[in-house]
Amino acid sequence: MTTDIQNSPEHAPSPRTQPGGRVLPRAISGQELVLIGVLIVLWVLLGVFTPAFLQPQSIQPLLANVAPIAMIGVGMTIIIITAGIDISVAGMVMVCAVVVAKLLAEAQMPLPVSILAGIVVGGLLGLVNGLLIAIGRVHPIIITFGTANIFLFLGLRIFDSKVVNGIPSSIAVLGRGEGGRLLGVPISFIITMIIVAIAWWYLRYTAGGRHFYALGSDSNAAALAGIRVRRRTILAYLVTGLLVGLASCIVIANGTQSLAPTVGRGIELQVIAAVVIGGTSILGGRGSVLGTVLGAILVQTVSSGVIQLGWPSQLANLFVGVAIIIAVGADLVQQRLRRKA
Repeated sequence: MTTDIQNSPEHAPSPRTQPGGRVLPRAISGQELVLIGVLIVLWVLLGVFTPAFLQPQSIQPLLANVAPIAMIGVGMTIIIITAGIDISVAGMVMVCAVVVAKLLAEAQMPLPVSILAGIVVGGLLGLVNGLLIAIGRVHPIIITFGTANIFLFLGLRIFDSKVVNGIPSSIAVLGRGEGGRLLGVPISFIITMIIVAIAWWYLRYTAGGRHFYALGSDSNAAALAGIRVRRRTILAYLVTGLLVGLASCIVIANGTQSLAPTVGRGIELQVIAAVVIGGTSILGGRGSVLGTVLGAILVQTVSSGVIQLGWPSQLANLFVGVAIIIAVGADLVQQRLRRKA
């Protein structure tokens, strides 16, 4: 089974052999290098046409906005690697955010306790998705479409059609303001990059991480090889839920001292866009959390650049949509070429 995984597209061997004779995939894929190049060109062009873009006042909010998208994207990457998908994350963000906001503003709970509560709630919601998908054996898009509506209903009931006001400024440590930076970098972005580094290491260097790729390549073959498919499926959605819970706290911190029932709206589209643009195959079996971070930065760069250039905001959606189509099309072409080879 190890040989099959190492020969998969994501684990194509490199010329470098590691101690013990095992050949590892390249640390940075070709698509990730392309994304880095595209980002460099975009940043240079935006710096020329809108010099304010390269100022700290512009870069810091951009990284703060990237943080929750990339954080949820880590979990979504693992899910899509297993040939799944989760379109309920927007509803999960709403539920987690309103729980945290009410604990802070109304129950006056300490910040660490409130954040922990948000993570636990997110984990429970993710666990519900994982159990329904693993046990029911229904396509993830059907299950998560159903739970998305249930989570949205639950969130609206907790909001009780009212804006949550009086959120204490203590949560600003996770936001885009002065108190949320370390050496000029948003703390939320630093936390996200630590999570990305852990996930990158886990997927690349551990047997458990490679099991996710095997599951996405062929779940039946993975089961025959002794991989516990249901457990891995549940774990993927549980991890995503936990990350959504933490990301919802960042979403609150990036806003004002109030929280509206519209929180989280559309975030699932941004996350999926970041993952797909980052090179994760929508068919499963191939992907990288590093690519997801680069995809999230690209999406936010386009949105920020369109605004600073004074162009209609709808153009950002157009550009991101074109990028998604190109990424998916390139992936499908590569898949067909590999099959012919």
